[in-house]
Amino acid sequence: MIRVLLADDHPMVRAGLQQLLGAEEDIVVVGAARDGDEAVSLAVAAGADVVLMDLSMPVLDGVEATRRLQAEAPDVQVVVLTSFADRDRILAALDAGATGYLLKDSEPYELLAGVRAAHRGESPLAPRAASAVLTRLPNARPDLTEREQDVLRLLGSGLSNRRIADDLGISEQTVKTHLTHIFARLGVTDRTNAALWARRHGLA
Repeated sequence: MIRVLLADDHPMVRAGLQQLLGAEEDIVVVGAARDGDEAVSLAVAAGADVVLMDLSMPVLDGVEATRRLQAEAPDVQVVVLTSFADRDRILAALDAGATGYLLKDSEPYELLAGVRAAHRGESPLAPRAASAVLTRLPNARPDLTEREQDVLRLLGSGLSNRRIADDLGISEQTVKTHLTHIFARLGVTDRTNAALWARRHGLA
């Protein structure tokens, strides 16, 4: 069961999301926060797996709430759900630790798929968000080993560390070690940017 926390300052948005997510057999809504500060405390207290985080909220905005939540509960996956598609907001949210970025005009099935993808350790990104991230990725091809290329290709295909380990017949810890080397050689700081780099360069 995927435990989801909603963070949005609009009651109608929270109610609509609760109705949509609550109808799914594999998802349970464990709370709904009205601001970023409440989102952090509720997510920790409720043991949320995924937080759907709005960006524009009172008391504490979504970017800062994401940053604090990652510091207090790094295993919680934060998926931004907002109306803003400008590059600066997208990059700020991802830099703060969000694993995904979806827009409120997404189709319901896209939102549900995004929640499930985040729970699997993947990075759901709306096309406009992905485009913004791609503009800051380096173009140069680094000198990767054959195994690192295998790991990067599977990461770019959307697989979690566990799935990559199973496919390659190696341990999850080995996958994490390869990813650390890959991030350094690509000049990126997270799996989202590495996956986008792989797609951009035809490795996925």
